Amino acid sequence: MSPDDLCRRLVALAEEVREDVLAACRASSVQALSAYDDTGPGDTAFAVDRVSEARLVELVGALGVPLLLVAEGLDPAGVRVGDGPPQWTVIVDPLDGTRQLAHQKRSAWVLLGAARGTGATLADLDVSVAVEVPTVKAGQADVLSAVRGRGTTGERVDLTAGTRRPLPVRPSTARGAEQGYGGVARYFPGAREELAAIDDAVARRVLGPARPGKAQAFEDQYCTGGTLVELAVGHDRWACDLRPLLGTGRAGICAHPYDLAGWLVAAEAGVHVVRPDGGPLDAPLDLVSDVAWAAYANDAVRAQVEPALHAELAARGLR
Repeated sequence: MSPDDLCRRLVALAEEVREDVLAACRASSVQALSAYDDTGPGDTAFAVDRVSEARLVELVGALGVPLLLVAEGLDPAGVRVGDGPPQWTVIVDPLDGTRQLAHQKRSAWVLLGAARGTGATLADLDVSVAVEVPTVKAGQADVLSAVRGRGTTGERVDLTAGTRRPLPVRPSTARGAEQGYGGVARYFPGAREELAAIDDAVARRVLGPARPGKAQAFEDQYCTGGTLVELAVGHDRWACDLRPLLGTGRAGICAHPYDLAGWLVAAEAGVHVVRPDGGPLDAPLDLVSDVAWAAYANDAVRAQVEPALHAELAARGLR
C-alpha cells in the first residue's frame, strides 16, 4: 500500500473515531466522561479514552494491509494486524488532549503516524494524521494530514451538513517571538516551578526584561498534538516540552512517541520539529520512551529562540 493510499485510509479511520467519541460526549455528562482509572502503568485513562481505544483494532483491521499497531491503551508490545510480515508500523494516540475534552473545555485530537516495516523511529514517519475532536457545542472540526515530501493538507468539516472546505495550513511568518504565542510545556504538578523558570529565562534572553504595563508574549498550555497543529496553521510561534530532561521523578509523566504521532503534519507545513538540542526526533515507536521536543514556526523564530533555549539549558546542566 502506498503512503498516499494509507494516508487516505488513516484519515477515514480517525474520522470514524471522532464520530464515536462525539456521540459518547453528546450522550454523557462531564462527570461520566471524566471518570478515570489511575491504576495502570501509563497515563491516567479516562472514560472517554475507552471509547476510542475500543474501536481502534477493529478499524485498523479493516485497512486491508498487514501492520503493527502501537497505540496508547493497547498491548505495549504492539498488536499485529493482518496476515504476513507488517508492511507498516502505525503508532496512534486515540485521543490526545483527553482531559480538555472530557471536561468539555477544548478539542482533543486523534493522532496517527506510519512508518514502513518495523523497528522505526519517529524520524522515519512517512505519514501523519491529526483529526480534531471538538467539544459538543462546536459545529466544525479540522482534519490535517501529511505524506513525507508532499506537504500538508487541511480540511474543515461541517459536522452538521457533512460538507468540507480547504483549510489553509501555513505557519506564522513572524520574524520573532514578540507578541506571539510560545513557551515551555508544564501541564501537571511536579516540576512546574523549574519549567516556568526556564520559560521566563528564555523570554528574558529573547525579549529583554519585563516591561511594566506591557505584555511581551503569551503562552498556551495545549496538548502536544494540538500545539503542533497550532504551529502548522500559524497560531503559535514556538513550543517545547523539556520534561524528560528533568526526569519522571521530578516531572511526573512525560510525552511519549504516540503524542508526537502527528509531528509530520507540522513539519511538512514548514515547522521545524526537533529535539531540544536541535537534533532529529529519534525516539522508537513505542509506548514508553520519554520524548523531549521543540518546534519553531520558521527559520527566523528558530534563529531567535533556539540559541536562548540552548544557553538556558546549558546554564542549568540540562543539555
